[in-house]
Order: sequence, then structure tokens, then C-alpha cells
Amino acid sequence: MSHKHVNAVIVGAGAGGGVIAKVLAEAGLSVVLLERGKWYSSHGSVDDELVSQRPVIANAYGPDDARYPRVFEKPDGSTRIVLPSEGNFNIAACVGSGTLSYGAMGWRFMPQDFRMRTTYGSLAGSTLEDWPLSYEELEPCYERAEWEIGVAGDDSQNPFAPPRRKPQPMPPFPYNREARLLIPAAKRLGWHPFPIPMLRNSVPYGGRPKCIHMRWCAGYACPINAKCGTQNTVIPAAMATGNCEVRTDAVVGEVTVDGRGKARGVTYFDINDRLQTQTADLVVVAASATETPRLLLNSKSKLFPNGAGNNNDWVGRNFQGHGRGWAYGLMPDDTYEEAGPGACVAFCDFNHGNPGLRGGGMIANDFIRPPYAFANRRPPGLPRWGLAHKEYQRSNYKRTVLVTGPIQQMPVFESRVKADQVVKDHWGLPVIRFCERCHPHDTELIALIADKSETLLREAGATQTWKGGGPASAMHQAGTCRMGNDPKASVTNRYGQVHEIDNLFISDASLHVTNSGFNPVLTIMALGYWVGEHIVREWRGGGRFRA
Repeated sequence: MSHKHVNAVIVGAGAGGGVIAKVLAEAGLSVVLLERGKWYSSHGSVDDELVSQRPVIANAYGPDDARYPRVFEKPDGSTRIVLPSEGNFNIAACVGSGTLSYGAMGWRFMPQDFRMRTTYGSLAGSTLEDWPLSYEELEPCYERAEWEIGVAGDDSQNPFAPPRRKPQPMPPFPYNREARLLIPAAKRLGWHPFPIPMLRNSVPYGGRPKCIHMRWCAGYACPINAKCGTQNTVIPAAMATGNCEVRTDAVVGEVTVDGRGKARGVTYFDINDRLQTQTADLVVVAASATETPRLLLNSKSKLFPNGAGNNNDWVGRNFQGHGRGWAYGLMPDDTYEEAGPGACVAFCDFNHGNPGLRGGGMIANDFIRPPYAFANRRPPGLPRWGLAHKEYQRSNYKRTVLVTGPIQQMPVFESRVKADQVVKDHWGLPVIRFCERCHPHDTELIALIADKSETLLREAGATQTWKGGGPASAMHQAGTCRMGNDPKASVTNRYGQVHEIDNLFISDASLHVTNSGFNPVLTIMALGYWVGEHIVREWRGGGRFRA
């Protein structure tokens, strides 16, 4: 079935797709925004940690069933099939995507994060490179994201913060008991504490109430709509123009490309598994750093036998997650506080400038850990079941502090997302095949963050500490359709425009050349404005994207 032709069809209603829908709709373009999941109401949210907590068992916001299998390929070539409910690469499927249930840290990348190759030089075994745009160019888009979506914070307290023209629109959240314990210790160490920027309402903002400090926040939808996601900000604004239609339960299987090398639109399966066609003057893919390359690789045509925009074999390459170092400290007294979400103080002393290392990462106290999650992180040698397990849980749950942070993973060409040619999903589409390959340098950065976290906890008076870390590729995926100036070594130009198909754009973390040592969502949103504003300028200059 075919639908009325529109100016733009956008695949994915998450951080990038939601933003770009608003930009295009407000500019007068007719837009169809396709989302494979549903539109969940904040009133229907639940706080059952076994159901709703994404990193634990399942994902209440999908996909969590056998319709979405995935294949993992080990370095030796052996494979295994996994389901989303197993917790691997579990990308939310709903309007807002991860912004419905994320922890909502709203970080800007630092200027050095955009010029890693210039700052540190090349690295053997890595495709480490500079971005084709600078922080200074993206800064107005960061500002627009902060003000239109909503960020609470105060960068004036962070001496390492990148320059900005305007402050965050909302004041920062107060420090909790953990933070008040860590801050004096950090200052004794010469560190620089400051409040974490959050995409949550610290005061009423955007017609929505202020945060009520629920304990279970990271991994859950906000029951009062105080968490700032695309589902309650930019997507409703796009729809209010009358130019944007949102279609849910729409599983896109192909970007159609004609014999002239132009994107003609997409085909998708509706809620009844009927094949639908939506034609458009331009296509924007914003389906995540795993689903976006899968869609392009599955979009084969005469001119692109290896997938749309993939004649140079860069689609799906350079996959990055966020490796993480961490340390736990057992304190003499209770540090637990009922008011959530827990994470509130951070330190950027180790994002850059670490001798002998390339990059680093921020460090922060963590979100409140539900008891089930806490049970999985114990000092070495302690039992995880039985009477001793229960006694440890009762005695120490409220006295344990977690300090952690993501590291700047090094991109690797062979770390990639493929389209498996044997395993198919419910709709007969080749599924994602992950071939994750981490650079040895990541281990050094993870050890740095773990060591610094442990140092802070000991200075704060911890009677016992234990540390660890490792690759966390299920978190903050990026890099699989990187932007760049050289078509032979990137997928898109600096505006997210696929080099080989000029009316096909990408607007998600796939574009990231490097992924910094910060949660990337605010950068994804900023790139949504960056890509969208470019499309509007070109459109008004003559509509050259018309297929």
C-alpha cells in the first residue's frame, strides 16, 4: 500500500529523529516520522525493577521478544543468537526511544573530542580521526537542544567545561548525601566537583512539572513527565505545526533507491505485518548506531549492491560503545537517600591530559541501584545466594557508593555491524550481526577511571573498596556511519548527507567519529539540529533534494 508523497520521511523517533522532525516541520516541509515501537504514556509507567530496568532483565519499552533476534560473532568466527531480553544491545523501541527511560545526563562534548587525531596523533590499529566539524560550529546547536528540550545544570562550576554563549536554562539539582560525602574528598585530592547536567526539570519547564526525585529513574519512564525526551518536547512541537505525522508500529525494511542513485522513500511493515510504501523527496535515517547501518546494508539496489551508500564498505564499520571503569566503596555509615535519581556530582579532571593516554572520561557518582542490580556487584569471593548473601544485602545496601564513568573508546575498522545473511527476523529481514573488536588502549583507559574512582572512595572514608570495568558495548553505541570529508573513508559528509546519495541523510550516533568520555545523547540532539538546519537551507535554496 502506498501513501501520499511527502517531502521527508524520517526513520526512528528517538533523540536524532525527533529533533530533525521538528526542524523540518517548522520550516514547512511535510514530514512522516516512522517508529517501530509504540507511543507510551507517562501515566502507564511502572517501577518494577525486574520488568522496567533495561540493564537488568528486560526492556518495558521494547523490543523484548523473539521477533528481534541478533547474532554475535566472536573473534574466532563462531556465532551465537541472542534476544533483546538478554540485555545485549537493547535499544528501546518507542516514540522517544532511549530518551523516554534514560538516565538523562545532558553533556556537551569537549573541543578536544572533535579533534582527537590532531590532539593525540594516530594510533596503530585504530581509525582514530578528527570530526569534519568543530565544537565551535556545533555549539549553537547544543544551545538550542538545551533550551528547546531542557537541561538543568551550571557549567560555571566546571573549570573544564567547553565555552558557551548561554547558561543552561534550569538550575542544577541539589547534591545528595553521597555527593556531600564525595565533594570534600575530591577537593582534598585537587579535583573539581560540579553538578551533573541533566535533561530533567529541576523547576517547571516547557509546560511540564519539576522532578519529584523518584528513586528509580535511570531505565524507567517518568510518571509525571518531568524527564525531558523527544516524546514530550520536540515531537509534539513538530506535530503541532500540522506538517508532521507520526506512525508507530512501523518496521522499516528498506530505503528504496532508483536507477539514478536517488532515495525514493522507504518500505515498512505496519502493525498487521502488511507491507507499506512511503515515498518522499528525501529520507532521514535515525534508527540508532546499530539499526541504521542494518537498514542501509539491507537496502540493496543495482547501483548499491552492498547496501545504500556502501560502495566503499564503510557502513557499519568503527562500531563503538562506552567501556566503563568503576569502583565501589563500603562506607562506615549509611549513604543511601530515598530521593532519586542518585547521580548528581561529576568530575572532568580526567577527560583529557592523562600522561601516555589518549582521552579519558568523566567520573560521577551513580544512579540509585535497585536491590536486584546491587546483588550482582559484590566484593570478590562473597556468595551471591543463601543466608550470607541475604545478610550482606541487608547490612550493606545502604552503605555502598558507586563511582563510575565512560571512557573514550578507540574506533576500530573491524569492529562492525553486519546484516546476517542466514538469520532473519519476524519480517524476513536479515538481522544485525555484531562483530565487536575493542582496541587494547581501551583497557588502559578503563583502568584509569577505575583507579581514580577507587582513590576518591578511599579518600572519602571507605572501609572497603573493589573495582573493575570493561567494554560496555550495550551502552551508547556510535560510529557506524561516520561523517567525514573523504568519501572513501566515511559514509556521510559533515552534514550527515550520504556521500553517494545526496537526498539520503543520517541523524543519530552513527555519525560520531569518536564518542568522547561522556553520555552522547545531547550531542545526538545537537546533530539533529545541525543536519536539519542544513537540509532546510538547501531546500529553501531550490529544493535540490527532490527525487
